[in-house]
Amino acid sequence: MKNIVLILTAVFVQLSAISGQEVNGVIVSDTGNLKVIRIWGTHEERGFAYGYLLGEEISAMATGYMLPAFGAFMEEAREIITEGKDLSIDPEFVMEAMAVVEGMDAAGTNYAGIDYIDGLVFNAFLDIVKLLGLTVDKPGCSSLMDWGDATLSTDLEGKSVISRHLDWSPHPVIIQNQVMAVHIPSEADEQPWVMVGFAGQMSVLSGFNANMAVFQHMMSDFSGLSNHGLAYEPVWLTLRKAIEKADFNNDGQHNTMDLWDAIEINETGYADGYILTALAPSTAGADSLVALVAEVAPQEPYITFRSNSYPDNIPGDNLYAANYEIRRNSHNHYCSRYYAVVNALGNGLGIGQDENWQIMRDHSNSGSGNIQFMQFIPELDLFRITVHRDGLPAWQNPPADFSISSLLYVIPSVLNPYLAESRPLLFPNPAGDQLFIRMAGDVEGLPYFIKSRDGRTVLSGKLQKGNRPVSVNALPPGIYFFRAEGHAVIKFIKL
Repeated sequence: MKNIVLILTAVFVQLSAISGQEVNGVIVSDTGNLKVIRIWGTHEERGFAYGYLLGEEISAMATGYMLPAFGAFMEEAREIITEGKDLSIDPEFVMEAMAVVEGMDAAGTNYAGIDYIDGLVFNAFLDIVKLLGLTVDKPGCSSLMDWGDATLSTDLEGKSVISRHLDWSPHPVIIQNQVMAVHIPSEADEQPWVMVGFAGQMSVLSGFNANMAVFQHMMSDFSGLSNHGLAYEPVWLTLRKAIEKADFNNDGQHNTMDLWDAIEINETGYADGYILTALAPSTAGADSLVALVAEVAPQEPYITFRSNSYPDNIPGDNLYAANYEIRRNSHNHYCSRYYAVVNALGNGLGIGQDENWQIMRDHSNSGSGNIQFMQFIPELDLFRITVHRDGLPAWQNPPADFSISSLLYVIPSVLNPYLAESRPLLFPNPAGDQLFIRMAGDVEGLPYFIKSRDGRTVLSGKLQKGNRPVSVNALPPGIYFFRAEGHAVIKFIKL
């Protein structure tokens, strides 16, 4: 078995882009159809680095898959983003998408000629496809979670484990542009995390931090319609927020409640039927805090949670999800893979890390459409992955092992120096003619930028000593984004 342990030290070098902006990122490895990158700093800095390092791959995904998938409906897809009525995207992700395109442009690799709106369309792919009523290939997927009594008499000694298949169309462009992006945020309320997916994804189809992994499946038996005008949150962004925030629900705990609460904010559900899975360490507490399945949809019941207490034929401290409703509407829709996993689990005991992997490999793979196969064991510091390559689906290829702590290691000399500083405070907000900025520390001379919703820099300058305001009198009324260099983006309204 190939073992990759990333010892991340000061050997990382910040590249210098054509535009003169530093590139806060590095390509860690590029082997076997999986490129691993590491990016750090603010949302905007990470976005720029992502676009700079992966511009060719993003262009390939755009021209070879995403744009053809929408075809003649691409303009309608863009309108969903710009109008903001059917989907709602947080300002920091808008700014990050803008920065991705800026990075591609700086590297001279924006061969597809895409803009940030296209990028946001791609990151809300599943939601927009449903809203437009299109028929395209969607990811299938399955997950098996074991912990507690199920793993007690094994090498795991009660620790938790999840294995996950990502099943999609084995399209050559998808297969050739698989990416694992390690994010090291400089925002004080965020933590290091990893996205496992495809070039262009800022959002999370599969992802994890030091304590929790989250994965998205399609709810294939959902046939209802999405509702327009409800400003749904794209499902992949919900998953990102659950693992990117240092403690999403601020309860002082790191468990599946971070995903639970991230989902429940969206009271009217999501644009399509999705199944979401999450696994935390076995020490998280009650079973539902260790392993969780959420079944969500745009029709009532909007949100349904399932843990191992639900009578679903899976015994003991084990939980499985594929692509059909189980607890939602008490549907209990079990597929052939579900029954195969039930039979393989037997009494649900003696499931070590290899048994967890083998059950999924032998009884839950989707054949040639298995693009990625991964395993997350937080208490063993292990992330394992194999991908579709050499003409073989992921489950038929040997995996590579990564140390989670090495992936997520924060290098003080490389990470943005503003990590510990507080979030800027803008007031009044909404603003009239003047905008006051309150920040920790000596910020005299710190560059700042104000951008409009379309990404244009409409005002810039340097902060002055003391509590001296920035004049925004010349700006037309509307929504703007303020960023002091090295700090989080803050949205404000100009009256």
